[in-house]
Amino acid sequence: MSGDELRGGRVRLAATFFRVGVMNEMQYRVNFFLQLVQSLLTVGTGLIVLAVVFSKTNELGGWSRPQLLAVMGVFTLVGGIIRTFIQPNMERVVNDVREGKLDFALIKPADAQLLVSIRDVRFWQLTDVLVGLAVLTVALVQLRSTMQWQHVAAFIALLLSGLVSIYCFWLMLASASFWLVRINEVQELFDGLFRAGQYPVGIYPGWLRYGLTFIIPLAFAITVPSEAITGRLAWQPVIVMIAFTAVLLVVSRWFWSRGLRRYGGASA
Repeated sequence: MSGDELRGGRVRLAATFFRVGVMNEMQYRVNFFLQLVQSLLTVGTGLIVLAVVFSKTNELGGWSRPQLLAVMGVFTLVGGIIRTFIQPNMERVVNDVREGKLDFALIKPADAQLLVSIRDVRFWQLTDVLVGLAVLTVALVQLRSTMQWQHVAAFIALLLSGLVSIYCFWLMLASASFWLVRINEVQELFDGLFRAGQYPVGIYPGWLRYGLTFIIPLAFAITVPSEAITGRLAWQPVIVMIAFTAVLLVVSRWFWSRGLRRYGGASA
């Protein structure tokens, strides 16, 4: 099978799972309104905090109010994508390993990592994506005098790279379930730390800044794309981000492969 045919098969497989996931979610349409209310409450709380902060100062860590609003929009957008596509699948991997049900994915004639990464889609979580885009749009309108098309192009590229780094982190976290029994607590810890991504990592103390960059790559997923769209980006973090993401891709694939060799499954 040629490379083009292989890529085409993967795209069709992903599209099929996405369609099935949407059909399943459409059975519970009231979840859309519940998720929308939750998203608006979260953003509303963040806006109140920003209003309080900027009632006392004109900037926070060198960031103006419209720039921090852009960070909030990217934070909400990224959170929606994670909870729609990444987190549900990785949590299912953890449960399948614990219950010995991963065999059903491993016996399929497709790459196991690809298969477990696209099985579940929480369609209504996309409301976070829409709300995040709305907040980001408002911020960009306020920043229109300083924004250029190059900023938008860099933002899209860096956002995709940041999402890949988050996916790799979650894959390694899920793969840890091959060795650890109680991995759910670590997943809950991620949810708590993810809230820190609502603000640029540069405003935090050094130890936390490095932790949110090289342990949980929120800086690469949220802060760096936000710097790109607001015209604050320097080349050094871009080079570090690309190199770090490439390393994560290799390490996460290796970690997953090692975990599979350890897996016994229900048939063991």
